[in-house]
Amino acid sequence: MRGPHLAGMLVLAAMVIAAVPAFADPGVTASGGASAASEVVVKRGDRGTAVRRIQEELGITVDGVFGPQTERAVKRFQRSHDLVADGIVGPLTRGAMGLRPFSSRSLRRTSTHSVRVPAILRQIAECESGGNPRAISPGGLYRGKYQFSRDTWRNLGGSGDPADAPEWLQDRLALKLYRLRGTAPWPNCG
Repeated sequence: MRGPHLAGMLVLAAMVIAAVPAFADPGVTASGGASAASEVVVKRGDRGTAVRRIQEELGITVDGVFGPQTERAVKRFQRSHDLVADGIVGPLTRGAMGLRPFSSRSLRRTSTHSVRVPAILRQIAECESGGNPRAISPGGLYRGKYQFSRDTWRNLGGSGDPADAPEWLQDRLALKLYRLRGTAPWPNCG
């Protein structure tokens, strides 16, 4: 008697479970937010108000650019909240931060100006400036993510202050310098 009754209950439970998704609105959770499948994920290279909200929540410099400093701060936050420390703000990290889902309008992906930065240049930037494109050395002589001197910057085709230049341009000119002279321009970090 127990076998047929249990089998009937299992069949009924399976039918109920199978029917539940039919009532759900795809892309929307019970709380009205975006589902994980359709949610905007924010990562390194992104820009915009979504990045600003993340930076404000993390208590770091708010510039709207998801660069190396923001990525490090996100990883610290993730580790301290027992999340996977991948540096990407997806649904779990965003929720742990207490932020509402981001709209696609609140985010700009890396521009077409971006350049693929080799690992050695990423290491040099991290060593020279902590990856900060606005960094200025204590004496003011070296400027930007790769700590260009103004002469080197101009010789590579840059104009103005390297620390005021967009990050993609600093990356591009650092790559040009690296292709010309290898790591020699960065004797302490190359």
